[in-house]
Amino acid sequence: MSFRTQPLPPARLNRCQLFGPGSRDSLFGKMATSAADVINLDLEDSVAPDDKDRARANVIQAIGDIDWGDKTLSVRINGLDTPFWYRDVVDLLEQAGDRLDQIMIPKAGNAGDIYAVDALVTAIERAKGRTKRINFEVIIESAAGICHVEEIAASSPRMQAISLGAADFAASMGMATTGIGGTQENYYMIREGQKYWPDPWHWAQTAIVAACRTHGLLPVDGPFGDFSDSDGFVAQARRSATLGMVGKWAIHPKQVELANEVFSPSDAAVSEAREILAAMDKARSEGAGATVYKGRLVDIASIKQAEVIVRQAELIAG
Repeated sequence: MSFRTQPLPPARLNRCQLFGPGSRDSLFGKMATSAADVINLDLEDSVAPDDKDRARANVIQAIGDIDWGDKTLSVRINGLDTPFWYRDVVDLLEQAGDRLDQIMIPKAGNAGDIYAVDALVTAIERAKGRTKRINFEVIIESAAGICHVEEIAASSPRMQAISLGAADFAASMGMATTGIGGTQENYYMIREGQKYWPDPWHWAQTAIVAACRTHGLLPVDGPFGDFSDSDGFVAQARRSATLGMVGKWAIHPKQVELANEVFSPSDAAVSEAREILAAMDKARSEGAGATVYKGRLVDIASIKQAEVIVRQAELIAG
């Protein structure tokens, strides 16, 4: 293993990120009282061009007026290829209160994109005397983004998380699909006359997880478009959790509970993880580097796996 240790991600819950259009301020109160860990107020895709100014004003007002509890409060700005993003950043940082935690940067293509937003945010923070540092989350939504995901992850000390935006990513890659997430009808294999549908997003998710874990960020799965398909949502969320992602977006309130359940370790899993840690403590006290737990070998690597589960349980309990 490299002598440079892998940094821990931010110690915050990120099981579910609930999105709502900035142009629909009637939703904000319900979002604030939801069970989502992260609230994303959107100024980008869900807001029509003619509504951008109104949506921005709504969001700025709501940041200070609504009690967001202990949730992470994030605003998705417009893409850097639009005429709207700079005004999003300037108005948010100059007019919104200190309750804002994070800016989400869509369609990140390289480290230079993050640098541009960072430079503007830093200048405004200094000019306005803001003492709370704004963090960044970015969305990988293009071929360029996935090619440069590692440099994006390392681009700024403000970086906290990276998500996969399946719809724009599929368009950029030229994928023959209009689905947002999930399995795709024509992406299948045949064995002994039976069809099997693998996961077309697997490789991109894995690249994001690897970049995030290398640089101490939170890897997050993006949207699942068919909010009437709870089974499909849960299946994709479970695949994402197995790959190492910590949470998933919700584009409908009914998806919040599903995401929280998938990304919360069960009582049985937490109990087993604590037992593994106890068994390894006992083994080390006896001078052993490994031991047997329920008929299987556990060692130092097992400790790291168990600690991830226990750490998540403690965050939820806290």
